[in-house]
Amino acid sequence: MEVATRKAASSYTTLLVLFLFLFLSFVPSHGQNAAIADGGEAKAAAIADGEAKFDDKPAEAKDAAAVAADKPAAAADGEAKIDNAAAANGAAAKVDDPAKALVAVEDGKPAVAGKADVEAADAADADGKAVKPVKGADAADTALAAVDAPPPPPAELEVCNGVFLTYTLLTREKEYPFVKNKSNQAYAFTSQATITNVGDEEVKGWKMYIGFQHREILVSMDGGIPIDAEDFPSGVGNGTTIAGNPMVDLKTAILTANDFTQMSVQVGMKGSQFGLGDGATPMPKTIKLINSGFKCPAATRRGSTMIVCCKKDPKAKALALKKTKYPPRGKGDLTISYDVLQAFQTNYYAEVTIQNHHPLGRLDHWNLTWEWQRGEFIYALKGAFARVKDPSVCLYGPAGQYYRDFDFTNVANCEKKPIISDLPAERKDDEKIGKLPWCCRNGTVLSPLMDRNQARSMFQLQVFKIPPDNNRTALTPPMRWKIDGVINPHYKCGPPIRVDPTEYPDPSGLKAIHTAVASWHIVCNITKPAPQKSRCCVSFSAFYNESAIPCNTCACGGCDGHRQCNAKVPPMLVPPDALLVPFVNRTAKIKAWAKMKHFKIPKRLPCGDHCPVSINWHVNSDYKTGWTARITLFNWERYAFDDWFTAIQFHNNSFRDFEEVYSFNGTRIPGLRTIFMQGYEGLNYLVGLTNGSRIGAPHVPGKQQSVLSFKKKYSRKFNIRRDAFPTKVYFNGEECSLPPTTPSNGASRIKSSPISFLAVAVIALLSFLAMTGRFY
Repeated sequence: MEVATRKAASSYTTLLVLFLFLFLSFVPSHGQNAAIADGGEAKAAAIADGEAKFDDKPAEAKDAAAVAADKPAAAADGEAKIDNAAAANGAAAKVDDPAKALVAVEDGKPAVAGKADVEAADAADADGKAVKPVKGADAADTALAAVDAPPPPPAELEVCNGVFLTYTLLTREKEYPFVKNKSNQAYAFTSQATITNVGDEEVKGWKMYIGFQHREILVSMDGGIPIDAEDFPSGVGNGTTIAGNPMVDLKTAILTANDFTQMSVQVGMKGSQFGLGDGATPMPKTIKLINSGFKCPAATRRGSTMIVCCKKDPKAKALALKKTKYPPRGKGDLTISYDVLQAFQTNYYAEVTIQNHHPLGRLDHWNLTWEWQRGEFIYALKGAFARVKDPSVCLYGPAGQYYRDFDFTNVANCEKKPIISDLPAERKDDEKIGKLPWCCRNGTVLSPLMDRNQARSMFQLQVFKIPPDNNRTALTPPMRWKIDGVINPHYKCGPPIRVDPTEYPDPSGLKAIHTAVASWHIVCNITKPAPQKSRCCVSFSAFYNESAIPCNTCACGGCDGHRQCNAKVPPMLVPPDALLVPFVNRTAKIKAWAKMKHFKIPKRLPCGDHCPVSINWHVNSDYKTGWTARITLFNWERYAFDDWFTAIQFHNNSFRDFEEVYSFNGTRIPGLRTIFMQGYEGLNYLVGLTNGSRIGAPHVPGKQQSVLSFKKKYSRKFNIRRDAFPTKVYFNGEECSLPPTTPSNGASRIKSSPISFLAVAVIALLSFLAMTGRFY
């Protein structure tokens, strides 16, 4: 009996121990789930030997346990997702959304994951109870927790009080074709530039210069636009300037509560570059902000990244500008305004105004083009016309998918890059497409020196939009503006900049101001034409030299595919009368003149200049107190030039010595050291090329001529080869190609050589011996 009692007691003891073991095993797991469901509210310090240490606040633990009891499935799922590192930290859990990835523990607060965790962490912060980090996590686990954390900003950003610029080469790989010459091997690259305003002043219309130097060709750009380059693909091997598109202004952290989406912009670039071989890191020469009033030091390079902090220049004079909502209108040689006059849900009316500001600027038969950004198309035009009218582009494009019942046969233009031209003068009073001020002049925009009223042009258009821009305020101006004429300056246009709305007189006649809905401003500047890209050329001649120096070989291009002439040699000297006939009729004269003057005749003669307009500058006389010259204009085209002008730029002393021009109307432009000349009224018409007086005779160019006189008051040491010839010549604003040299005078034409000198010496010696009788 006693033995049976002992056995029963032992059994009860064993059952009690087993029950306690199961109970103790259950309690830590339950508490752990409660801690996970609460998002780290409890302070988990360590888990070891199946025992857990709880927070010393039982009320919070009970609440957490109650929440976990209500949602056991979620707690179990959360428990299943905890990895070893998260269990050691008691804080991190896996998330499906990369945007909610774990971040490193900071200020004693563990990383949180998921919406519930974020709310729990915020509640803990509100109560002032920071959760301490868990000890015992190894280095590898800590690295895993911070893999998706954003990289820290450069240290220089923290100390920059201005505009912080970076350029980073992201990728570079070899591209086809593979060649042996490393310098000619092409590599595809991607890069990113960032512009961040960390100063206390807003940056209006930011512009960043990137000094590319490895024959880079940009294929695409996101977040910006190159303002001094052509359409993609665009060669930028000599550097380029980029501007914001669509974000053109950078606000301050003070006014945006440190919102980097308004303070900073990222510009992604993709293109090709050449040279340096595999494994190299080709970088630009420099990067800098070119907005006025900022000063940038030399950029610092760190591997594949360049950084620079541009600060306000203390020496820059602050301009007293009128306070405006948008940047002030920029100044340039030619400006274009794009003003929205009326806005509706699916379309709007706009007005384009072209204004010439440069005294040597001009446009004849102008063509204007741009690029739509949001699928727009031009429904109607007034004061101008589109060169191409193809409704199929709209019909089979996005516009046709949206406007299903729309008749596109009457649409003015559907192209993404329309070409627009001015109307001829006879359509000026047309009720439907004319009746606008400053329109219908056959594309002529004169210099403001000639006529300020004719220094501008204007037209209007109706633009239709497509979704998602079906909103009256969704207005996007076209980009990549270009404008050119027949024989006129080469203009490079910047991006459209949003400015304060243009003001107009109230149409009712009252003394009120009427403003546009929105306005954009485009600035275009004159650029020097590239070699063999001019459209006019100059020849030199002088009274002291029998030969004339003709226009440069291929001065205006047109030599591709010409195998009968040599495009790489300078032009041969010609008799002055050869300048009066077309180049195709000069061959016999050139050869005869070369034989007479003992000039070398190459096997293949130099190619012609192929210029529609040429100008001859001939020095007439040189005397003690002054000198004279004659200028002759030649028109080698069939069409005429009305209201033409020419301009001659000299060295400073020769410009100041200018006295009079006799057959033209001439005036000085002191700031440019230029003499501006145009025909008198009734003589301002340069006729075109005409047939000869008989069958087979050379064609006769249209020509105008005048004599100019100069003094020698300021030219104390007058050098006729330097001071009597212009440094630049313009025709209708186009800079003409000049000869590489001026006519030589006197002994400068005689080239001595060792052989000729020896021959002269021998002859002189023999003559001396014969005269003195030494031979006898």
